[in-house]
Amino acid sequence: MPPPEGVLSDEQSIRVAVRQLVRELAPNQAITDFTSESRLVDDLQYHSLSLMELAFTLEDEFGLEPINEEQANTIATVAHVEEHVVGELLRKRAAI
Repeated sequence: MPPPEGVLSDEQSIRVAVRQLVRELAPNQAITDFTSESRLVDDLQYHSLSLMELAFTLEDEFGLEPINEEQANTIATVAHVEEHVVGELLRKRAAI
């Protein structure tokens, strides 16, 4: 059974907001082909400090728990960031 329509629109708006934050904070502002498959380090030139800034911003914006090192090591693309945020929010919602 598919999720209720409101959940899908919420998820889509979250993904859009995450992409926007990733784009705004990206050290490489000159990238012209920004997509969900853009790699944080290789394409957007994120480095350790800018990745920490992104993580803190996402935590604040979406009320997330701090990301652990194991989770952080699996995030390489914009899509991975989206999946992480959506997944964490769904887990939070399920725990309520």
